[in-house]
Amino acid sequence: MKISPYLFVAVAGASLTLSLAPFDLWWLAIIAMATLAASMNTASAKQGFMLSWCFGSASFATGVSWVYVAMHDFGETPAVLAIPMTAVFCIGLGLVPALFGYCYCRWIRDGIAGKTLGFAAMWVLSEWLRGWVLTGFPWLYLGYGHLHTAMAGWSPIIGVYGLSFWVALSGAALAHCITASPSIKRQGYATLAGCIALFGLGYSLQQHEWTTADAKPPLRIGAVQSNISQERKWAYEQYWATLELYDLASEQLWADSDLVIWPEAAIPALYHNVTSFFDYIAERAAANNSALITGVPTKSDDDMYNSVMVISGGEGIYHKQRLVPFGEYVPLAHYIRGLIKFFDLPMSSFSRGGPDQGHLQVKGWQLAPSICYEVAYPDLVARSARDSDLLFTISNDAWFGHSIGPDQHMQMAQMRALENGRELIRVTSTGITALVDHRGNIRTRIPSFTATNLKGLVHARSGTTPFTRYGSTPIILLCIGLVLCAGFRRRSSPA
Repeated sequence: MKISPYLFVAVAGASLTLSLAPFDLWWLAIIAMATLAASMNTASAKQGFMLSWCFGSASFATGVSWVYVAMHDFGETPAVLAIPMTAVFCIGLGLVPALFGYCYCRWIRDGIAGKTLGFAAMWVLSEWLRGWVLTGFPWLYLGYGHLHTAMAGWSPIIGVYGLSFWVALSGAALAHCITASPSIKRQGYATLAGCIALFGLGYSLQQHEWTTADAKPPLRIGAVQSNISQERKWAYEQYWATLELYDLASEQLWADSDLVIWPEAAIPALYHNVTSFFDYIAERAAANNSALITGVPTKSDDDMYNSVMVISGGEGIYHKQRLVPFGEYVPLAHYIRGLIKFFDLPMSSFSRGGPDQGHLQVKGWQLAPSICYEVAYPDLVARSARDSDLLFTISNDAWFGHSIGPDQHMQMAQMRALENGRELIRVTSTGITALVDHRGNIRTRIPSFTATNLKGLVHARSGTTPFTRYGSTPIILLCIGLVLCAGFRRRSSPA
C-alpha cells in the first residue's frame, strides 16, 4: 500500500517536537527536514504549499498542544470548542511553513545550491516571519534542540536562527544524498561533510569565553514560587491569602538574600490599589538591607501594562512589549469579546510597553528584564542584554498546566543565556524557577508545582558576544541573499 506523501510529511512534522525539550532527540529534526526536502524534490508550487502546510500543522499540533490546556482547563472553554479552536490555531500557524513550501518550489529549488542552501535559508526566513505575525509566535525553532550539543558553541555567534539554518541545511543535504542520481550525489555528500565539520568546530568554539566574570561579588538571590494555580489566581476570595503567602514566604528570605524576587503578576491587583501593602513589604526589605522585584499590573492614564518593578533596594520599572494574543490582548476585540469566556480572561487588555526601556537597577547591578513570552524573542533579549550584568525573566507558566510547555519555555530562556554570555534568573509562579549560568546550563532549580523558595548566587558578566552586538541581522541578511541568488539563478536558467 502506497503511503500518501502528505501523511508522510505530517508524521515527520509531528516528530519535530521530540527534538526539543523535554525529549531532546535533536537528530530527529534533521531527519524530519530531510523528509520534507525529499518530498518537495519534484513537487509543484501548489504541492509544496500543501506538503509544508501538513508538515507545519502537524508540528504545531504536537508541539503546542498546551494551547488546549490553556483554553480548556484555565480559559473555561468547553472541550467541544477548545479542540477545534486548538486545531484551527495549529492549522493557521501551519500557513507560515506553507508559504515557505510554495516559495521554495516556485522560485528557489534549482540545482544543489537551491536545494540545500536555498532550502535552509527559506526555512529560517519562515521562522523569522513567524516571530512577527500578530506580535509573533517564536516557538518550536529548530535550533533550540542544540542547546547542549556541539552546535551550542556557535550560539553566541549566530544565535538560534543560525542553528536552525544548520539543521535545515543538514536535512536538505541528507535528502540530496539519498534521492539524487549517482552522478550528482557527491555534491550532497560534500555539503553534508561541511555540516559535520561545522558540528565538530562547535566543540572548539565551546572552549572560548566571549564574556568575562565581573569583579562584583556574587548577588544572593531569593525567589518565591507561590504555586498558585491559574483558576485560583484571580479569584476574589484568594486575594488576601495571596498577599499573606508572599509576605510569609519572603520573611524566610530577607535575612540572607540581597535580592528577593516574586513572579509575573504576583499580586492580583493593579499596583496603585496595593500601595499600602507594598510600602509595608518595602519596609521589611529595607530593614534587612535587601531588595525586592516583583511582577505587578500597572496603569498609566488609560493604558494598563504587564509590568515588573523594583519595590525596594533600587529603581526601575519595565512594561512588557510583546503581548500574548488572547492572553494579554484580544485581536479584533470589538467583534469577539463576549462570545466565550476565553475571550474575556482577567487582565487581557494590556497595552504594549515602549521599545527603549532601561534596565532594572538593584544594588549597583544592571538587570536586563523580560516578562514571560518575551524571553522567546532572541533580538529583544539581545538588545536588552547590552551593558547589563545579567538577564532576568519572570513568568506565570501556570497556563501550561502539566504539559511540555514549561520545559520548552525554560529551554528558550537557557538559549538566551547562552547567546548573550550572561547568567539568567528565571522566577515563575508554578515552575520552572531556576538560575542559569552563562553557558545555558541550569545551576540551581526548585521542584515545579510546589510552594517553595529558591536560594542561590548569581555572578555578573562583562563584555558582549557577537550575537549580543549584532543580533540576528547577519544570519537573516545571509538568508535573504541566498534566497535572492537562488531565485535569480532559477529565473535566468533556460527552460
